[in-house]
Amino acid sequence: MANRFVLNETSYHGKGAIASIADEIKARAFKKAFVCSDPDLIKFGVTKKVTDILDNAEIAYDVFSEIKANPTVENVQAGVAAFKASGADCIVAIGGGSSMDTAKAIGIIITNPEFADVVSLEGVAPTKNKCVPIIAVPTTAGTAAEVTINYVITDVANNRKMVCVDVHDIPVVAVVDPDMMASMPKGLTAATGMDALTHAIEGYITKGAWEMSDMFHIKAIEIIAKSLRGAVENTDEGREGMALGQYVAGMGFSNVGLGIVHSMAHPLGALYDTAHGVANAIILPTVMEYNAPETGEKYRDIAKAMGVDGVDAMTLDDARKTAIDAVKKLSADVGIPADLKDIVKAEDVDFLAQSAFDDACRPGNPRDTSVEEIKALYLSLM
Repeated sequence: MANRFVLNETSYHGKGAIASIADEIKARAFKKAFVCSDPDLIKFGVTKKVTDILDNAEIAYDVFSEIKANPTVENVQAGVAAFKASGADCIVAIGGGSSMDTAKAIGIIITNPEFADVVSLEGVAPTKNKCVPIIAVPTTAGTAAEVTINYVITDVANNRKMVCVDVHDIPVVAVVDPDMMASMPKGLTAATGMDALTHAIEGYITKGAWEMSDMFHIKAIEIIAKSLRGAVENTDEGREGMALGQYVAGMGFSNVGLGIVHSMAHPLGALYDTAHGVANAIILPTVMEYNAPETGEKYRDIAKAMGVDGVDAMTLDDARKTAIDAVKKLSADVGIPADLKDIVKAEDVDFLAQSAFDDACRPGNPRDTSVEEIKALYLSLM
């Protein structure tokens, strides 16, 4: 079987990278941009950093901000209507995963109108056309939505998150500028950073992993482990490292899949509106322990990438425990809770376990699982 790899046509990295947005729009002969950004980013002037560039370059645009932290079917449908009314021919998505996921779904439906119900996009939908060209500008260092073929939309009617996987949705241009991330508060920096670490670790051990994806994931773990604490303290080095590390993780996992950490986190977001990165961070060490027997020597590699000394001399069991402990330590250092006691209600566990088992990320998990085993994992975290 051939291994497929899909990446952006072009990406820009480093301080001041957003200056390239106007050049890209003009070079591609786009006439009007549809700017997708959430209300808080507009309120605090983050979106303005990009719209000022568009203004200075005399590029026309409309702004769409009807975006929730966990974007819904209704958000997407409102965006589709707004895009049609705008007369735009490209999308500039500014924000975290929510803005970019909304933009991807809008862009796909505009060029594939038979999926206007949104829910039919779940899984690997048989779309035929590339989405409206997207220039993606992340403001968080975690989701890597600017380089992935994935997006997640909440189906409020059924209390579930729909994972959509489509090669037609990847942004044509990614602009990864750490200055766009400098306004993130500590809690959001920590949560999105742990989301990025989860992407790297799950991507490294997923059933679909191979040499090329391994290269990206192990480097991403190394960068994130070095950078996240500093990013939480808003150091330049930390911000720059996390901006790069999360993107490198995205280059990998987008192409090989994830596992049941994400499967278990998704229903928490749908049911309780739990921040995705927080859910991942809490669940990750427990699922790492559960998956360990099916990971060969990979936890030894993870421990070394996390900066642990003396790992080569350890037994395999000790190396695995060391990797898990290093993840726990990083999570605690950046202020992530240790369990789900304050999040999950006991009466919801059956629903959560079934939802996690049905999630699109579950088949990639290195260890085959069941609804009952996932339920036991939830209960162990309560």
